[in-house]
Amino acid sequence: QVQLVESGGTLVQTGGSLRLSCAASGRFHSINNMAWHRRAPGKQRELVATITRTGDANYEDSVKGRFTISRDDAKNTVWLQMNSLKPEDTAVYYCSAGVTLPGGHFYTAWGQGTQVTVSS
Repeated sequence: QVQLVESGGTLVQTGGSLRLSCAASGRFHSINNMAWHRRAPGKQRELVATITRTGDANYEDSVKGRFTISRDDAKNTVWLQMNSLKPEDTAVYYCSAGVTLPGGHFYTAWGQGTQVTVSS
């Protein structure tokens, strides 16, 4: 199995920046698409950003121009650089990864989440 561990969440003021990290460990053949999601209090989980193995990135409209997703496959790590943070960005942020196991089985791994709080 694969474990994803997020870090970097904390309390930050409006307009500030944070960089979230998500590192994958365990036995796997490859990691395919990686993504960041978030769940704000009282809301459904939403997809924030995705990145393919070739580095193609897509973003949810509200974060375009402010957030940047990146990855380093040598480190099995994906990052989310968040700039110009707003109170509405407050949420628990989760990373996910499409994983191919050595036997060819494919599944989506999830991290445990990291809390980002943006104060007004």
